[in-house]
Amino acid sequence: MPEIRVLAVDDRQENLFALEAAFSDSGYELVTALSGPQGLALLRQMDFAAVLLDTQMPGMDGFETAQAIRAQECSKNVPIIFVTAIDRSESNERKGYVSGAVDFLYKPLDRRILLAKIRVFA
Repeated sequence: MPEIRVLAVDDRQENLFALEAAFSDSGYELVTALSGPQGLALLRQMDFAAVLLDTQMPGMDGFETAQAIRAQECSKNVPIIFVTAIDRSESNERKGYVSGAVDFLYKPLDRRILLAKIRVFA
């Protein structure tokens, strides 16, 4: 049985390394991208059970990337979970949900919570 793929999009390599560590021995295949455009290209090439998306990235931020994910036919139904260090404000969460997110996780991440949320969507 093939592994279930999860896409992580974050402009900071150290954050992607932390996610890779969290996914080790999880039964999921984590695919990473360093930008919104790179993540969108991967979504056109492969199927993903979920997308973990940073909100603050240069160029195309996470909110814009989420809207673009929703606009692509191939990825319009893929669950998006924002993984962020921004303030837990109602306006940021509202902006995230309006742009297409189904949930938020705040850094530092708890591996058990992260994997439990992925299991819901996979």
